[in-house]
Amino acid sequence: MNKSRGFLYQLARILGDVNAVNKGKVGKRIGRRVAGKATGRGLRKLFK
Repeated sequence: MNKSRGFLYQLARILGDVNAVNKGKVGKRIGRRVAGKATGRGLRKLFK
């Protein structure tokens, strides 16, 4: 079950990328992804 969940999340991310390309909002999506990763790293360091 864990593998299928991971596959579905990956598929959703790819579909979101395709949707962003079609709507011309790739820059926003990349910015949000970078911001999310930075936030996650900061929180990980904070609660480690």
